[in-house]
Amino acid sequence: MMIRSRALSWSISEVKSPQKIVSPEKLSNYDLILRCQESKNPDRAAFTELLKRYQSHVDRLFYHLAPDWQDRADLSQEVWIRVYRYLNKLQEPHKFKGWLSRIVTNLFYDELRKRKRRQTPISLDAPLQMSDGELDWDLPSDDPSPDDNLTTREFYEQLQLAIADLPETFRTTIILREIEGLPYEDIATITGASLGTVKSRIARARTKLQSMLKNYLD
Repeated sequence: MMIRSRALSWSISEVKSPQKIVSPEKLSNYDLILRCQESKNPDRAAFTELLKRYQSHVDRLFYHLAPDWQDRADLSQEVWIRVYRYLNKLQEPHKFKGWLSRIVTNLFYDELRKRKRRQTPISLDAPLQMSDGELDWDLPSDDPSPDDNLTTREFYEQLQLAIADLPETFRTTIILREIEGLPYEDIATITGASLGTVKSRIARARTKLQSMLKNYLD
């Protein structure tokens, strides 16, 4: 009887012992998002860590989508307000980055409509004479000279200007593909366009950029 009592006492104490909580910094991205979804409002520490890991992604997207806007920091803050508000509705946590990108692009277009910014459209309707290959923007980096550094800097400045000069839909798709490295399927989901439309926009945007940057690519 005494042995059974001791065994029962040990079993109860084991069940009641609190589980060790892993700090947000040590969680994978997937587990971190699950932690944020455990309650109605995300855990403050977990959400802060989530913001820290993906803030550069948000900033980079806004930088390329709206390089001339001075209030990108305010827009970035609004993105995280929306993430905090709707994170529990995300059904597939492993697709968080694409979901976050969609929030950024949607906010960008919302703001664009408010500003009613008008741009002279660039024709991208010329017949394509290329396959849907990747655009090589890499430059040699073996012991660059000062002239090489200057050329590289000028190239990326011109690349930024060329991207900014694309129509909004083409700019968004080329940024999501070439800069963020997202697959075509995710870009179609983010932009609300068909897969074929996405591929066509990216191919035409590449062709236009190659034309604009021909001197540097040669």
